Amino acid sequence: MSIQISGRVEQIKPSATITVSMQAMALQAEGRDIVSLGFGEPDFDTPEHVKEAAIQAIRDGQTKYTPVDGTPELKQAIIGKFRRDNDLDYEPGQILVSNGAKQSLFNLLLALLDPDDEVIVPAPYWVSYPDMAKLADAQPAILTGGPEHDYKITARQLGNSINDHTRLLILNSPSNPTGKVYSRDEYREIGDVLAEHPKVFIACDDIYEHIYWGEAPFCTLLNACPELADRTLVVNGVSKAYAMTGWRIGYAAGPEALIRAMRKVQGQSTSCAGSVSQAAAVAALNGPQDCVAEMRDAFRERYEYFSAALNDIPGVECPSCDGAFYAFPSFQGVIDALEPLRDDVDLAGWLLEEAGVSTVPGSAFGAPGHLRLSYAASMDYLEDAVSRIRKAIVTA
Repeated sequence: MSIQISGRVEQIKPSATITVSMQAMALQAEGRDIVSLGFGEPDFDTPEHVKEAAIQAIRDGQTKYTPVDGTPELKQAIIGKFRRDNDLDYEPGQILVSNGAKQSLFNLLLALLDPDDEVIVPAPYWVSYPDMAKLADAQPAILTGGPEHDYKITARQLGNSINDHTRLLILNSPSNPTGKVYSRDEYREIGDVLAEHPKVFIACDDIYEHIYWGEAPFCTLLNACPELADRTLVVNGVSKAYAMTGWRIGYAAGPEALIRAMRKVQGQSTSCAGSVSQAAAVAALNGPQDCVAEMRDAFRERYEYFSAALNDIPGVECPSCDGAFYAFPSFQGVIDALEPLRDDVDLAGWLLEEAGVSTVPGSAFGAPGHLRLSYAASMDYLEDAVSRIRKAIVTA
């Protein structure tokens, strides 16, 4: 029999990053020699003290359901993290622990949005933002921050884009896919625009906060615009900073009324996050932070090599960045020079076949002509990847 899928689901696409990663793994399983630059996760192992905390939690019988919004211990650890790292104060009722930062954002969209609402999504964007808005029966309004604006939106752009339907603005800094970071002054200018539109809520996706090497201290929107606290949700998690992607712990902090609504959504979907993972997250947030700095320094070293090496390839332009672990170079010069290639999707397929390198097309992030390349890999691995890409392009 034919199954009719809902229109809500039919309008969205599978995650491009997950699709590419699965394709690379399938080819590797067939025996193909594939270098994958599509993975969006640290290649480091979870720190030992975090793993030991999880093992101890299992031995202590912490294997039952927890409160939907997180254990008291983890909520206190999150409150402590915000005070320590961000100079932000929250109460337990303003914190929600979820199965990853992705679920925190999804909870927000379902709790906040109604049909015909619009979500301003700056491009280049993380691939899931627009489709999550659609799943919430809202409409993504893409606002492009091109190279002329350092791949970030400006306050003027934002002011010209807000209309009667605008309900939410999503800000991601450091950015996936560009690694670009909003400065305190840029946030202040954006905040001045938002002050004129009190019905617009703001979501700050700070998941790459600790993978940041800019000269100025890391700044989230509320550091520059504390007056927006009553309509801002800060989303973070332990996945990137502590190499804990598989543990699936994210969290959100914001107005208590919104957190209650998000808790309702989560209570009728996944319920609580994993109890053992929550115990591990407590150890990550409360324990020694040397591991975070060590991983950040390694990512910066890789970035400095990788971006320079990519810029040495004819037709490739790789912009600088201050965080995350992605390069987001333009390959438009390569696409224009190679006759069979029409766009970045063709290029990604061509590199997979000709070079054995798996990449993610930039069009999936709202930036045609680019590729997202993860440098969450060893230096030898990255050198091999660059060598393959260069050889394929130069000899084509």
